[in-house]
Amino acid sequence: MRRYRVIDRIDETADTATLALEPVDEPLPVFRPGQFATLYASGVGEVPIAVSGRHGTGGLLHTVRAAGATGAVLRAAGPGRVLGVRGPFGRGWVLPAPWDADLVIVAGGLGLAPLRPVVGHAAAHRARYGRVAVLIGARTPEDLVFADEYDQWRAERIDVLTTVERAGAGWTGRVGVVTDLLPLLRGDPARTVAFVCGPGAMMRRAARGLVDRGVAERWVSPLLPPPLPPA
Repeated sequence: MRRYRVIDRIDETADTATLALEPVDEPLPVFRPGQFATLYASGVGEVPIAVSGRHGTGGLLHTVRAAGATGAVLRAAGPGRVLGVRGPFGRGWVLPAPWDADLVIVAGGLGLAPLRPVVGHAAAHRARYGRVAVLIGARTPEDLVFADEYDQWRAERIDVLTTVERAGAGWTGRVGVVTDLLPLLRGDPARTVAFVCGPGAMMRRAARGLVDRGVAERWVSPLLPPPLPPA
């Protein structure tokens, strides 16, 4: 286990925050998109948390929801707090994708956190790929994470489509589950690579929908992969 210090906390939603960590000890090996670490709060406990990005040289970004006692402590951790970090764990996603492939990134709820590095890769290597689409679903508009980054992604010629299950006052966007967005995809399914992460039932529906569209390469969450439905 290595020690990392919180140098910033960004509140994403009422119960979710992104922690920027810098190493106190020797940094852990580089994490691939889709891998995760365990974060340890002294005297409280240790939980697995996806890596939502890199921070500086050797630093990490972790997006944490206040679920359970340890999650609540981590979500509230402020600058100066030292945490224990272990990893990387999990297989991670295979990047880069084939040259000129279309990319489809399907995220349900906090599943966007481990997919955020995939979006960052697509933006940084935009000329390598054809169409890039990010489909994002959340329970309510207030539960959309990284919402202030969506316009930046669109500026990189990435299609960002959002939907919520329950619309609040002032919401003028789509209402429904994230898999309702699949029919809006454009491009050639035969050269599409899809990355999916979210609740298990959502990933199974998304995988089924991608199969029905003829998408051959489906990288369902390497954190907790559900069985793919038959083609």
